[in-house]
This record gives sequence, structure tokens and C-alpha cells, in this order.
Amino acid sequence: MNALLSVSDKTGIVEFARALHALGIKLLSTGGTAQLLAKEGLPVTEVAEVTQFPEMLDGRVKTLHPKVHGGLLARRDVAAHMAALKEHGIDTIDLLVVNLYPFEATVAKAGCTLADAIENIDIGGPAMVRSAAKNWKDVGVLTSADQYESVLAELKERGKLSDKLRFALSVAAFNRIAQYDGAISDYLSSVQFEAEKLSEAYVPERSQFPGQSNGHFIKVQDLRYGENSHQSAAWYRDLYPAPGSLAMGVQLQGKELSYNNIADADAAWECVKSFKLPACVIVKHANPCGVAVGTSALEAYSKAFQTDPTSAFGGIIALNRTVDGAAAQQISKQFVEVLMAPDFTPEALEVFKAKANVRLMKIALPPGGDTAWKQGRNAVDAKRVGSGLLLQTADNHELQLPDVKVVTIKQPTQEEMQDLMFAWKVAKYVKSNAIVFCKGGMTMGVGAGQMSRLDSARIASIKAQAAGLSLQNTVVASDAFFPFRDGLDVVVDAGATCVAQPGGSMRDQEVIDAANERGVAMVFTGVRHFRH
Repeated sequence: MNALLSVSDKTGIVEFARALHALGIKLLSTGGTAQLLAKEGLPVTEVAEVTQFPEMLDGRVKTLHPKVHGGLLARRDVAAHMAALKEHGIDTIDLLVVNLYPFEATVAKAGCTLADAIENIDIGGPAMVRSAAKNWKDVGVLTSADQYESVLAELKERGKLSDKLRFALSVAAFNRIAQYDGAISDYLSSVQFEAEKLSEAYVPERSQFPGQSNGHFIKVQDLRYGENSHQSAAWYRDLYPAPGSLAMGVQLQGKELSYNNIADADAAWECVKSFKLPACVIVKHANPCGVAVGTSALEAYSKAFQTDPTSAFGGIIALNRTVDGAAAQQISKQFVEVLMAPDFTPEALEVFKAKANVRLMKIALPPGGDTAWKQGRNAVDAKRVGSGLLLQTADNHELQLPDVKVVTIKQPTQEEMQDLMFAWKVAKYVKSNAIVFCKGGMTMGVGAGQMSRLDSARIASIKAQAAGLSLQNTVVASDAFFPFRDGLDVVVDAGATCVAQPGGSMRDQEVIDAANERGVAMVFTGVRHFRH
């Protein structure tokens, strides 16, 4: 048996080659890999000796040769193929180990030149991988060090690779080539080429949205069904998932996550990550129905639950602090579909053992402390439309106090301003049109997803009344401007004394005048948060 090893990332390659040699497998290699193996005392034959043709063009040409590809592509069960190999003195290659030039890592570096990017486009590696993967019945192809262990295990046990493993390796190989080519396409079609600036030091400007988008996603699991039972569904994650994202979570217990569970869990987790203080978010049908901050997970949950106990039934709960026994005891009193947190104490896990169907998800917050939550947000949001895709940068805008502009005679108190900042953060995660009443670091009424902002304001008031909450002396955040004064009148009639909105309407002055007339404070944030 012959094995050809040619790797850019040499992690584990010496140990793997040594194990192959111990099994009596002949080692072939190229360039730096061959030098490394020889230095480690392993008998290795350079590919140039086999092809009788030297590496050339600074290593650009070394494996593009019939004696390499013939050895990979020849079908062992076809007599004519084997006769052709014999006629031309070509040996079979039964195992190929290749990982590609680090193109993705290269272009991810700040200041990457176009020349560096081009030189890190692998040619011979993908060609060999495709040849070996096509001939999977006869050749095992490894494209990652993660595969070394399973391959060695079968070789030691059986003396050869099973059809099942060779096919799986082939699929992984073609997936890797697709990812690699997609990364090259994404990069090159994002380059804003300027011929007059072309040089070895040329660092091109790049568009955030390339001429061709080549998203790659890996299936996490098949789902029982989609939004409804007659729809099929599966869950996929990004090829390189962001730290702190839902896809990086681990389910500790409970039933299998459903399509709707995952969608709602993402909405809850993205919202709760945005708070620095201990926070709890309860989501129902993609909208927060209760959000609060407190001194502990228990206090945050207790306050969030008060907003809308009816909607919280069967909801999705996310906390940005470890769930301890006290919080678990309180949460376990209600029917919850999914509970997410950075961690759970042993006491909390013990509480939920009695509720085996509750899905517990442990998701680490992004590294770097509370202020690093943005690192866990997707850089680009995507939405499918008929035969197309809408891409946009994620809504990562975080309002800062100096950006807030008071536009009324009455000034917000310090307490009101603090609640306004909280309410504004919540409104960003509520479906438009969004109206959010808050007081004391908790939501008091949430109006979401209505065609009219006026109706959202009315619904928020109705929900607060149903929950037995007083809206007197509350603050209100509106995700977009009030087009008329009627929306403002509704929230003021309900008890609001301070309002935050983006501004930007042709009737801004009319709404400001109405606020002054009603004796309430109003601030403009200068940015809206539509969420469809």
C-alpha cells in the first residue's frame, strides 16, 4: 500500500506517518512535508523521484503529473486501467493525505495583499483531492488531522479501510473543496480591483457584499418537522460559528429541539446577551414578552415573568448568568419549553431532573467579558425571498448616552434616562411595529408586530392591564418614529412620562409640540430598529 502525504498544516503528520510506516505502508511526499518526515527518520520517497520531474515554478507545479493522478484515479477492478498503469510504470496510490494552503486564514489577516491571497490559492492539492475522492472505492482521502485517528483504527484492525469510511472521507473531501473554492470566490468577487495600484504590496479595497455569495452551512440535525407538522426541516450552523452563538450551545437535557424552539431560542439568546447586568428574556413566537435586569438570575427572572405571565406559559427563557438552585426552583414552577444560560449549578440541574422534557441549553458567552457580546452576533443577516437572498449587516448598533437628544422642554430624570436606555435595547428585539413600556429595569407592557404603531401602543397597554401592572410613570421606547401625535397620546394616556423614538418624521415638530403640551419628556435616538 502506498500513501502520499502533502500537507500545509503539519499538525500530527509525523505521528500519523510513523504509524503508517509501522503498518508497512510506503510513504510518498512533497516539499516541506518530505523534509520534515526525513528529518524525523522516516523512510520517505519524494514525488519528484516518482515522476522523474522536478518541482518547479516555486512549487506551483509538483503533483500535476500522470504518475500521481494515474495512481489515484485508476480503478483497481478495471483490467484496462491496471494494464495502463503497468505499461507506463505507475504505482497505485491507496491513501492520500492533503490539507490545503491556508487561503481563508491568509485573507482574514489585516493588510493581506492581493499577491499573498493569490499565492495561497492551492492548485495541486485540490486536484489530487478531487481525483482521490472520485475514486473513493479504491482510495482513502484525508483532508483534516481530525481524521487520522479513525483511519489508523481501521487500518490496524482490518488492514484496509471499509467502504463506509472511504465514502465518508470522500464526502468530507468534496465538502472541503467546495468550502475552499467558495472562500476564493467570495474573496475575489469582493475585491474592488484598481489596475493602476497593482503591485506586490497592493492591498485591495473589498466590498462587504461580494459579487457572488457562497455561504456554507453544516447540518446539526434533522428536525421532526418545520413551523408546522406538514413541513420538513433541518438545522444547520455556519461553517465557522461565532463564539457565544446559539449554534455553539450544548443541550444538557430535554426533548429534541423543534424548528420553532430554535428560532425563538435564537431571539431570546441574542437579546439577553446584549445586557451587562444579570438579565432574563422570555420569548414567545419570536417576540420578547418579558425582559428584566436584576441583582441575580432569580430577581431578573421574577421581574421578567411579571410582565406577561400568560404569554410566558410555554415560552423560551434565556439568562446571561448561571442558573442556581433558587432560580431553578422558581422557573420550574411554570411550563417552559427551553431554558438557556451560560451554565447551571448542580443544584439547578437536580431541580430539572424532575422535568425531563424541559430543554436545558448551556451556551458560553463570548470571551472577553460582558462587553464582548457583539463578537457573538452574526456579521451579516440573511433572509430568503423568492429565488433570492437578502443580505444586510447585522443590527449591532448600541445606543450611547451622548447620542441621545432631548427635544422637549421637560428633561428626563436620571432614573427615567436609565429606563429609557433599557427600553430602547429591548425594542430592538421586538418585531415592528414595536412599543415597549418599562420601569425599574423591567418591561411593563410590550406591543409587537402590528401593522399600525397605534395598535402596538394600545396592545402594550392592554397587556399591562391584564398582568395587573400600572403604567403610571413608565417610559416608552418606539422602534421607529411616531408619524402622528396619536401614538404619543395613547402611551401618555396610559401613564408614560418619558418617550424615546428615533425621530426623522416630517411631523416631528407636531409630535414634539404634543409632548410639550402633555408635559412629558421626549428624546430622539437618531436610529431606528425595524425588525421584520
